[in-house]
Amino acid sequence: MNMLKKRLRYFGIFGIISLLSYSAMVIFSPLAYPGYDWLTMAVSELSAVGAPSEKLASQLNCLFGPCGLVSIMAVCLAMVFVKSKALKTGVYLFAAMEWVCSVGYTMFPWSENSFQNTMHLIVTVLVVVLSVVSLILIGIGSLKEELQSLSFWSFICLFMMLMGPVGMNLFPSLFGLFERFSTFSAVIFNCILGIYLFNGKFSI
Repeated sequence: MNMLKKRLRYFGIFGIISLLSYSAMVIFSPLAYPGYDWLTMAVSELSAVGAPSEKLASQLNCLFGPCGLVSIMAVCLAMVFVKSKALKTGVYLFAAMEWVCSVGYTMFPWSENSFQNTMHLIVTVLVVVLSVVSLILIGIGSLKEELQSLSFWSFICLFMMLMGPVGMNLFPSLFGLFERFSTFSAVIFNCILGIYLFNGKFSI
């Protein structure tokens, strides 16, 4: 049993790999997209159907989804060892968000098709709602498990996520900048959960 717990912890590394893959896509894909302005344009436009950077973005981002799912599912297994129902529920909802994100955006990438773009936006709404609820629950539940630092990170990422749409509405000329606050918040928090798992913070 102890060996199983130890091996489970190693899967947290995949959360770090997921963040690195996504970061590489966001940073380097614009090099293949002449005229791309990260301050005004969305991240999804880098991987949009027909975009000049579509191929490069897909290559750089190939580890983001799979590694993120491996990490969060390992964290879900680790929830067996915690008592807080709020923390468990929050992590399970965050895992659901990761699945919706991975499957939804793969099925409905941004394109010139209006139906596909509508579905892309619906996926985005689901991702945001699941993320907000899960981060609140994790923030509350972490305190009950004496994981104050995890509670701190969950509320920081929640603040980043909410600052995204607020900033996009107040400063539309900086749409791309504020959108990145929202997109990176979930990716960063998944990485943080992976680090906590790797360090045995979930009583394993």
